[in-house]
Amino acid sequence: MDWADTPEQAAFREDVRTFIKERFPESYRPDLESEQSVEPEDIPGYNWPADRRSDDPERREAATEWAAALAERGWVAPHWPKQYGGAGLGVLEQFIFNEEMADARVPMVGGIGVSLVGPTLIAYGTEEQQQEHLPRILSGEIAWAQGFSEPAAGSDLAALQMRATREDDEYVLNGQKIWTSGAQHADWMCAIVRTNPDAETKHRGITFLVFDTDTKGISVRPIVDMTDQKPFNETFFEDVRVPVRQRVGDENRGWYVAMAMLDFERSGIGGAVGYRKALEDLIEYVRGHEASPSCQSGAVRTDWHAATRLEMADRYIETDILKNFALRTASIQARDEIPNYEASVNKLFGSEVHQALARTGTKTLGLYGGIWSRADAPMQAFFQRDYVGSAAHTIFSGSSEIQRNVIATRGLGLPRG
Repeated sequence: MDWADTPEQAAFREDVRTFIKERFPESYRPDLESEQSVEPEDIPGYNWPADRRSDDPERREAATEWAAALAERGWVAPHWPKQYGGAGLGVLEQFIFNEEMADARVPMVGGIGVSLVGPTLIAYGTEEQQQEHLPRILSGEIAWAQGFSEPAAGSDLAALQMRATREDDEYVLNGQKIWTSGAQHADWMCAIVRTNPDAETKHRGITFLVFDTDTKGISVRPIVDMTDQKPFNETFFEDVRVPVRQRVGDENRGWYVAMAMLDFERSGIGGAVGYRKALEDLIEYVRGHEASPSCQSGAVRTDWHAATRLEMADRYIETDILKNFALRTASIQARDEIPNYEASVNKLFGSEVHQALARTGTKTLGLYGGIWSRADAPMQAFFQRDYVGSAAHTIFSGSSEIQRNVIATRGLGLPRG
């Protein structure tokens, strides 16, 4: 396999770098104290759906300016076809674009509206739905949340119980969703609901709907996580009326729309680059600091240097492997194939690399790794907070147990237990 860019890819990479250098607003700076996203693809210090509604007018305007700059090139949605307002980039061009954005540490915009909802509407939505939603996703006018998981339907998503009863030209929704990331900032939500509880199998009788989060009967309650952030929510539905015209795909066939939506998730190169950047920051910090009695000046335990050097070497190798896993996924997609167990390998390995990196960073700082205050801790307490926050990464978006089952049965051909 040739890892080098073709001349065309190299020219495109340089174009992206120049664009970011010239158009990214100077006032749009990372703020680790603001609300963060839990997605590994996101850049620390940014959360575009929240930033566009920030109480800080400068941050709000910068987020809007950045979205407008990307929209000029179709790069809000680089993977969408041009006729729908995207850039129509090929898979490997998307890989390069995402890699350069992550390397420059600048945020993507649009959230799941761009990455998941838009492609789903392009593939399965009506012309009316496309005309209503796609332009507003591209302009940054609306942000989306995803209502899939329920308290009793996490890894076994097909066991969902939230009911949608048909009454003439409306569905009446009653039930609860949980782990709805960013729902407190979202204008619209997509959700899968049970419209036929008597279906032969639990995968049938499920319908895919989209609706305004201001619809009467919807209440969003943020969940405070271990890092004192509110990245996700529990969302309650009480006699919520959604017009039938807001159904995507056929009634009782929503499971297949939802699974197709998840296929739109990309290679994960943003996470691979982000982890490498965090490791490089740690290495630079260690090289510039010796043990000191002053926490303000920062310190590293010198008696741990030999061990931490070995750990950092391991983390460096692992982030390199993760980048190659991402490139493998992109290469499969470039052949118009859908990654299956390969995506599970990427997710499993990436989650564990994240946790290992957070442990290494926290341990390297010694006792200073226990300081929570960003103002008082070395590196603004990045690694100790990441250590706590990364605990969920082997659970959400498909737990490690589920990923191992997929790899065993679909990748290795082992029998189901």
